Formats: sequence, C-alpha cells, structure tokens
Amino acid sequence: MDSPHGAAVTAEDFGLKGPRGWAFRGVRLDAPPGALVAIEGPSGSGRTCLLLALTGRMRPSEGRAEVGGLHLPRHMAAVRRISALGPVPGVSELDPAFTVAEHLHERALLQRRFDGSLRTLLRPRAERAAASRARIDAALDAAGLIPADLPKAERTSVRDLERLEALRLSVALALVGRPRLLAMDDADLKLSDTERAEAWELLRSVAAGGTTVLAVCSQAPEDAITVRTDGKGGAEGTRAGNATGTADTTHAATAEAAEAPAARRTTGTTTEKTTTEKGTADAIAETGRA
Repeated sequence: MDSPHGAAVTAEDFGLKGPRGWAFRGVRLDAPPGALVAIEGPSGSGRTCLLLALTGRMRPSEGRAEVGGLHLPRHMAAVRRISALGPVPGVSELDPAFTVAEHLHERALLQRRFDGSLRTLLRPRAERAAASRARIDAALDAAGLIPADLPKAERTSVRDLERLEALRLSVALALVGRPRLLAMDDADLKLSDTERAEAWELLRSVAAGGTTVLAVCSQAPEDAITVRTDGKGGAEGTRAGNATGTADTTHAATAEAAEAPAARRTTGTTTEKTTTEKGTADAIAETGRA
C-alpha cells in the first residue's frame, strides 16, 4: 500500500524568539498525514510565525518539530519543498492587478521551471502545455473555483474577486505543486458565517484528499486539531483520538514570569509563555519571501 500523501506534523516545546520577545513558545502538536490543523488565536499572538516555522520559512529558537519525517530546523529547505503557502500577508499574496489567468499561468511557469525534471522539460511543448493545463484544472477543481462563474471568467482581476473566491484561488495556486502540506493564514478573516463554513469545508476536502492542512484562524472548527496561541492553555476543541496542540502565550506576562517555576503550570503538558506583538512583527520581518 502506498504511504499517505500528506505530511505528518509533530512538535515538542517548539518556540521562536525575535529581538524583542517570544513570537510563540511551548508548542506541542501531533498531527497525522491528511489532518486539518487549526492555529487559533487573536492577531499578534504568534499564529503566523508558528505557521511559517512549521513550513520551514522561519527558523525556530527552541524545541523540535518534524514535518513529513524531516526535522526542523535541520531540514528547513526540504520542508519548504514539500509544503506550499496559501495566502500569508507580507509573504505570499495575490497581486490585485493580475487576472486569475495570469496568476495561474505564472504558477504553471514557476512549477515547470523549478520543479520539473529534465525528462519533463524535454517533452514536446504541446505535451507540456497539456500536462500543465491538466494540473491547473485539477487544482481549481480541488479548490472549488469555477473560472466560468466569475464576472469575466479567467480574465477577472483579483481586485474584483469576492473574499471567498480569492481564498479559493490562493488554495488552487498552492495545490498546483501538489504539496504534502498546505498552510494558509487568516482562513476565516472577513468572512460571513456562511462563507466561513464554506471555507472550512474547502479545507476539509483538501485534507480528505490526503494533503495535510495548517490554517490560522480566529475560531477553529470543532473537528480540527487545534493549537491555541491565546494564552488560555488547555486542550479543549481538539479532535478526539488525536494528540493535543497547545501554544500558551500572553501579552501581559513579563520575561521573569516566563521563567517562573513549574508551580505556575496550568496543565500537565503546557506552561504559560511570553509573546508580544513586537516579537511577532520582528520575527516576520526577519524571514525572507516564501
């Protein structure tokens, strides 16, 4: 039997510190291949940094993590090759002036340029074009985006897309490379209740197809494996039968409090840790484009 396509993601005492404080600290996670993992917390609590660290885009400061059998930070480049980013502000964003067709064409060119084997590059041009189109169509289908339903079909500019349509386009672009891990920021930002339900259903379908999904959000669905960066601790909201993900953080804690003895622990596996919006901003500023 073939091994699952998705990448298992595990972490233990995982943390990242910027020049002015911890972006996140004390993360524990155990997610199997094809899981839906929600990174839940308020803006500025280190959610995006955790997402980027788990996909090899940011170097952690402490602890250990493994993605698809690849250890972080030792194999960051290899983790980047098996993971893909959906929308992450300041790192991987759609160009509002580009049309849907232009984004898809650009992604297909990049895919052939950087991921194609020599044998693939030597195939006849018509055959390569047909293969690229088939890959794009499969990604669009998986993301639930039907270009024909857009105002100007594939000639629709990104600025004219609804928020959910733009989200689907970003997911489709990420899936063109057939990653083992899909990561996206602000999965539920500026969505109505109905649109939020559709967005999570999309991510569930991607995970059901075998690709592990990491999604930053303000409120995680009950069926997701949840890592919280809101300072509340605990394990509520995680899916039954799966290991807990937690990332205890608090803006009010001082550096001394972060080093307090074990008597301050709120659970048997997690401890209150320090994080600041400045630490998160510094950490993101230090990372390169994905």
